[in-house]
Parts: sequence; C-alpha cells; structure tokens
Amino acid sequence: MSMKRSCLLSCIAFFALSTFSQVHRAPAYPLITHDTYFSIWSFSDELNGSATKHWTGADHSLVGFLQVDDTAYRFLGNASKLYEDILPTADVKKVGNNYTETDPGNDWMKNDFDDKGWKQGMGAYGRSNNRTPWNSANIWTRTKFTLNGIPENQVYLKLMHDDNVEVYLNGKQVYTHTGWVHDYVYIPINNFKDVLNANGENVLAIHCANTAGGQHLDAGISQEKKVSFGTSVVAAKQTSREVRATQTIYKFACAQTELTVTFTSPLLMNDLALFSRPVSYISFSLRSTDGKTRNAKIHITSSSDLAVHQPSQEVTASVQNNSTLSLLKTGTIAQPVLQRKGDNVRIDWGYLYVAAPKQFKPVQYISTENGNLFATDIKTSGGTEGRSLILNTVLQINSVGSSAAEQYIMLGYDDIYSVQYFNQNLPAWWKLMPGATIERELETAAKQYRSVISRCQDFDKKLVADAKQAGGEEYAALCVMAYRQSIAAHKLVKSPEGEMLFMSKENFSNGSINTVDITYPSAPQYLIYNPDLLKGMMNGIFYYSESGKWKKPFAAHDLGTYPLANGQTYGEDMPVEESGNMLILTAAIAKAENNIAYAKKHWPVLTTWVQYLEKEGFDPANQLCTDDFAGHLARNTNLSVKAIVAIGAYGMLAEKMNQTAAAQKYSAMAKDMAKKWMEMAKDGDHYALTFNDKGTWSPIWRSEERRVGKECR
Repeated sequence: MSMKRSCLLSCIAFFALSTFSQVHRAPAYPLITHDTYFSIWSFSDELNGSATKHWTGADHSLVGFLQVDDTAYRFLGNASKLYEDILPTADVKKVGNNYTETDPGNDWMKNDFDDKGWKQGMGAYGRSNNRTPWNSANIWTRTKFTLNGIPENQVYLKLMHDDNVEVYLNGKQVYTHTGWVHDYVYIPINNFKDVLNANGENVLAIHCANTAGGQHLDAGISQEKKVSFGTSVVAAKQTSREVRATQTIYKFACAQTELTVTFTSPLLMNDLALFSRPVSYISFSLRSTDGKTRNAKIHITSSSDLAVHQPSQEVTASVQNNSTLSLLKTGTIAQPVLQRKGDNVRIDWGYLYVAAPKQFKPVQYISTENGNLFATDIKTSGGTEGRSLILNTVLQINSVGSSAAEQYIMLGYDDIYSVQYFNQNLPAWWKLMPGATIERELETAAKQYRSVISRCQDFDKKLVADAKQAGGEEYAALCVMAYRQSIAAHKLVKSPEGEMLFMSKENFSNGSINTVDITYPSAPQYLIYNPDLLKGMMNGIFYYSESGKWKKPFAAHDLGTYPLANGQTYGEDMPVEESGNMLILTAAIAKAENNIAYAKKHWPVLTTWVQYLEKEGFDPANQLCTDDFAGHLARNTNLSVKAIVAIGAYGMLAEKMNQTAAAQKYSAMAKDMAKKWMEMAKDGDHYALTFNDKGTWSPIWRSEERRVGKECR
C-alpha cells in the first residue's frame, strides 16, 4: 500500500509536539527552504549539533565559525564525513570483477576459490542504466584489489543493493541485510585491520538476491578522511532557538560576545516576485556583553554538494564579482537538466550561488577541503574543478560593542529549468520577467534586505496572532512549523497556456508531481493567504482532462514523476478521492474569493466528475484511500463522505451559477446520501471504517455526526 503524505500533513505528524518556543523540540528545523531541491534543514536541536542536511537526509553542508579574541567558535553545522576510495564504486570509476547468476556452491566467497569460469563485468549491476545487465533472481560477484599497508582510519563498505545482500571480505562475512536501499550507504567494517590483507590480494565477495521490483548492486571499500579546520575550534554555546513562519533564529554565547544567527526564506504569498525568488538570507548580529569593544570574523563554508545528487559527481566552482556583490558559484560539470526524477533525489543541474554585499568587504575563495579557516594566503579569483568543493565566505566585523553590529550573506539557486510539463521545459516563475538572471535577483535581494526582513517579521507576528485566536497556542505552533515546509514542497512556474502552476512533489512515496491528495490537505494555508496558488495546484489536473490527454471520467491522481509532469505515472487510479478533492477545492475557492469564475471556467469537467461520484461515490468499490491511511478497501465510509461532500459542493456551485435544476438535484442527493450514510455506517457509539465491517473505527467519530449532514447544506 502506498502511504501518501501531504506536505502539510507530514509536517503536522512530525511536529505535533513542537511549538515555536524554545521549550519544545522539533525533529528538524528549517534553514533554507524554497522548493523540493533547494531545502536545507538542521536535524539537531543545536544548530552546531550535526551537519546540515537536505530534507531527504543527505548532507547539504553549511558550516559557520565566529573568530573572536583569538578563538574560533563553530556555531553552524559540523563537517560532513569525507571518504577516500580504496576500491571505488561505479559512480566514481570503472572497476572490473567476475560475476555469475548461477549458484556457485560452497566456498565461493573465499580468496582461493576458482572463479575463472565466471563472467567478466563491472558495476553497477541491474536492469537499467547500469554498466552490466542483471535480470535474474540472484547474482554473485567477486572483486579483487591490493593494498600497500593497512589504512589508518576507519574503513567502510560503500554499498547500494536491491534486494537482500550478504557481503564477505577475504572470506569473512562483514555485512548482511534483508531488504534494499535506494542510495549508497557507508557501513563500518569491524576489526578491519584483522580482515584486510596489508600487502597482497583482497577479495570483496557479494551475493545479492532480488525478490521484487527493481534490482541493483554496486559496492566498494572506502576509508574515512579526517577533517581538520586548521585552527583550534570550540563549539559555541547555543542559548536560544526560535522558529517563525519565515525565519529561524538562534543565539549563542561566545566568550563575552553574543551572536544571533537568523535564517530568512521570504516566502510571502502576497508578493509572487519575492515568493518565487530563490534567495535566502543568513544574517549575523554581534554584540559585546562585557562593555568592551572587539573585532570579529564570521567564516561560512558552503559545500558544492548542495548542487549535486551524489558527492561523487564532479563540479566546477568559481569566484565572481559584479558592481555590488561578491559571488561564489558552483554546479555539476555534466549539467543533466531535468534528467533525474523520482524519490530521494537531489538536484544535479543548475548552480548554487553564495553572495555577500561588497560594502561588507567580504573575502571569498574556494578550497578542495576544510582547511585553515582564517588563512590569509588564499586564492580569491578564478575557478576550480573537483568533488565536494568548499565555498568560503569571510566577513570582518570590526568594533563590536554593546550595540549590535550586523552583516549577512545570501544563498541563491538558479535551476535553469524547473519542471517539464507535457514535454515542454518550464523555467521558474521569477524568470518570466525580461532579462531576469539570478545575479539580478541577488542584487535586488540585497537592495531590499531591510524592507524584506521587516515584512517577514510583520507577517510572522500576524500569522501567530491569527492562529492563536483561531485555535490556541499549540495550533499556532503547528501553523508556524507547517508554513515553510508546505511551500518548499512546491515549484512555481507558468504553463505554455499562460496559467500558474504550483507543482508539488511527493516525499518518499513514488515521487509523484502534482498529486491531488497532496494538494487537498495543504489547501487551507493557500486559501487563507493566496487562493491563486491553490489554483496553481489544480490547473494542471484540469488541463490534463480538458485537453483530452486524460480520458477517464474522474480526476487523475498525478501528472507524472517529479520533475516530469508528462502524464500520470502512479500505478493505479484513486477516482473517488481525487474527483471529490477537486470538486471540494473548487467550491472552497469560490467561497474564499466570493465568486464562481474559477468553477465556471471548468464546469464541464466538474460535471463529468460529479456524475461519476453520483454513480460510484456513495458505496465505493475497492480502491485506495489516503484520508484514513488504511490502504485499499471496498465500501470505505471515508471515501463515501468525501463523495457526499463533493456532490453537495457541486450543488452549491450550481446554485451560485443559477443552474436551478442541477442545484436542487445534487443538493438533495447529498442530503439524502448523508442520512443514509449515518444509518449504514453506524456501529454502536461510533462509525465503522467500512459499511460491512462492524467493529472497525472510522476517523469520523460520533461527536462529528452532525457535521456530515451540515457540510451538505
């Protein structure tokens, strides 16, 4: 069963115990949040407790240091683990080995086993996009390599497998796992000094068994690379943490200096030019707490891994300048624009920019690894190529006294093209203005810094006040935490037909783009702040049916696999749920805007969908439902309620359109269905999950009994 998770619902589930105050904790804290690719989070309660990460969990490393009174304090992130290849995997280098798809019998993993009759190949092995095809149920591989001495640092097995795997090194089992992984994992090899042959031949032997679905195998050996910052560094003491709708704010005590670090992603829905601009601010405010005046330096490192899917991908990085900004730029050499799709992926096209206003006299340079943080003999021009490069920005803040001194940097991302929509590549919304470039966006962001920060602060206060009034302190906390996460699961573009598209990505659930049951639960946020964005989530689904590309009499589930919106790729339909969602949301827009223009524009297809629900919605056949996370069920009472409310919504819209006969028909139908539903679903003091399975529980409790009928009036 596919466990669908909406942007908003997943956030509420994750952050159910959190608030925006210091007292409560969250599993992750938003730092840079713009879209599904440009999305960086802190996974620890302390900003310097761990490496910062992309929302998928991969390291997207930002590291920050404050140097004051000859001591360097690390306040942001931590160094990502670095690895050196002993036996490279296929993503780094072609390595030959022997393999067989026939059971080799006993002792196949031992060094002296005779594998001359095996086939010759090289990783990765699998069904598609691999160097060596593997289509059978099992594969056995043997890879030989030599060492010149035992590695000093911890040695790891680097492995990607689908499905079950058992791994041997020099005849000794070092790893076994039932299941699969969809990315490379690093597994420490225990007692590696006793397992490896210091001088001579080593054999890595693997058996992988495919049980269902895809299949893949690639493996290598790596050792951990020690990271040195080139100077004595201590962890800054975090004294407070505050999460707001558009900002996350941390305070630190560094000796007799207080440091405030503010991450601002200005996602204000009433200004789409600002909303779509892929630029976030990181602000640094310093003040002395002992009355003395001192000088300080801020050093921020940004990894080029922010612009790759895998750290093994080669990148180029350069130092650039214009009249007002100092700039660092990085991206992959290959630039496979819109070629990577699906779950658990990071962008590997387009370019990351780190910008600082020249008025701050920043020093920017590129290094191949974390080195001497505050060195003076550094290269501040030109470019370089490599893997996991470090983009360094140093800010000098002089005469720090009791009054706060502030500087900031900006992170921006130019993705070249954002999505493909029915085989046409579409740029981001901000690129629609003639002559738009990321450099201009960064310049504008710098010019507007003070006003943007002020607007964000005002909005954050209003959101909390409104949410507290509506639902209290905990409800306000959920709204704060949901705000950026929901927005950052979307990308704003314009269709070839000139319509706004605000396209979502499912997280670890097929990677679908523009899924209707993702749109539905996140809708209240956009109905409040900008219904046009909700229309942007719905326009593509309407077009899919109205263009004739989707020929079924109910709404599609999705438009493809992100970032390719070329037609539904999910393996099954969800006709009652998605049709119901689209009808209800259209009615919600009519209420929010107090007009029916949007419904009128799409009336023919809305009529087709309501006619489907009229026939199939009240007592649904076996199909998937995500409202209750119960998976596939026949006669699902929750789907039935969805259909009833949607039919009532259509009746309400028909009335506003002066279609009297249709209004009377569908309004009466919804009321009659609601009464019948309460009779059929009732199971003592509660309602059942299905009409025929008494003793089950629907999320609709008895206390909600009146709501079912009320929503249809």
